[in-house]
Amino acid sequence: MIAVAVALAGAGEGDGRKSETPERERTGSIQGRMMSDTVHARRVETRAGRRDEVGRYGTAWGPGVLMALSLLVAGCQGDRVQSVLHPVSPASHAIATLWWVLLAVCGIYTAGTFALFFYAIFRPKQEQAAPSDGNLFILMGGVFLPFVILLALLIYSTHATTHLQTPETGLTIRVVGHRFWWEVEYPEYGIMNANEIHIPVGEPVRLELRSGDVIHSFWVPQLHGKIDMFPDLTTHFWIQADRAGIYRGQCAEFCGVQHARMAFHVIAMPPEEFAAWVAEKQQPRPDPDAAVFQRGHPVFVRHRCVACHAIRDTDAVARAGPDLTHIGSRRMLGAATRLNTRENMRDWLADPNRIKPGVLMPPTENISEEEIEALVDYMLSLK
Repeated sequence: MIAVAVALAGAGEGDGRKSETPERERTGSIQGRMMSDTVHARRVETRAGRRDEVGRYGTAWGPGVLMALSLLVAGCQGDRVQSVLHPVSPASHAIATLWWVLLAVCGIYTAGTFALFFYAIFRPKQEQAAPSDGNLFILMGGVFLPFVILLALLIYSTHATTHLQTPETGLTIRVVGHRFWWEVEYPEYGIMNANEIHIPVGEPVRLELRSGDVIHSFWVPQLHGKIDMFPDLTTHFWIQADRAGIYRGQCAEFCGVQHARMAFHVIAMPPEEFAAWVAEKQQPRPDPDAAVFQRGHPVFVRHRCVACHAIRDTDAVARAGPDLTHIGSRRMLGAATRLNTRENMRDWLADPNRIKPGVLMPPTENISEEEIEALVDYMLSLK
């Protein structure tokens, strides 16, 4: 009996284990499928989240990118007062063309680099990466291609500099940079001017540049590039305008508190008008018998303006400040700071530091209303 009981017990235990095994297998299979579904769901959720994130960033960046591009495009046009992208001479054309070529090449290369960068970040994940020759890609895209591009740009830029060499010139103008104004001399014609350079259209003009105090830099963006001006050292340069107009120049080397307001104008005129301008400026100035001279010149002397300024054919011969022989015909005052109007002339003579703080010209002190009106009339008559 005991043997039979043991045998039956063993048989029952065996049947229990046999019946328990399929249940465990079914449970494990269900759990495995659930885990697989969970992982897949997480992957789908992650990809959807990435797409939402990209879409969210794209929505946020879109207006900003459009605004930045709009500002860049608007800056390219401007009012063309001082723009290197609107050339009117052979030298400035070469510089502007080189700039556009560099912008295009570098822009395309940069856009391709960022495209690969974002593709590497946001591309769909693969279970197993496909075999690829990454070393060859890096060698071609990171070494060979940049070398070819830079070599081509070097050759092109070197060729572009041939357009910047000084051609044969006829007219010579001497320009001296001072803090904070420009002295202009036409040695062939005996004409002195300040803050304005008159040139004939279509003819290269030779410039002899020098500084009277600190280092300055001569720059007319629409006519040529920049060149430094040094004390006691004359540098040679040239400009040419192929179209009549007024082109703004600027000191491009920081020289003091009023560096930003040390500007000038190049006035390009047809050759016949330039010849007439030269003939007019060579006429005797001023008329000593004129009433405006008899009232204004004594005020000019009494208030020590003669200590710094010169007026041709008078006893005022100082060269510390701008030559005033033709100040009445100039477009601007204070090195292109204010328009040359009667009101601005009066304010400038009374106290130039109110208009241009830091300028070396002192205010005119102890001057009566009658005297300053006489002085303004005298200055405006000098044309």
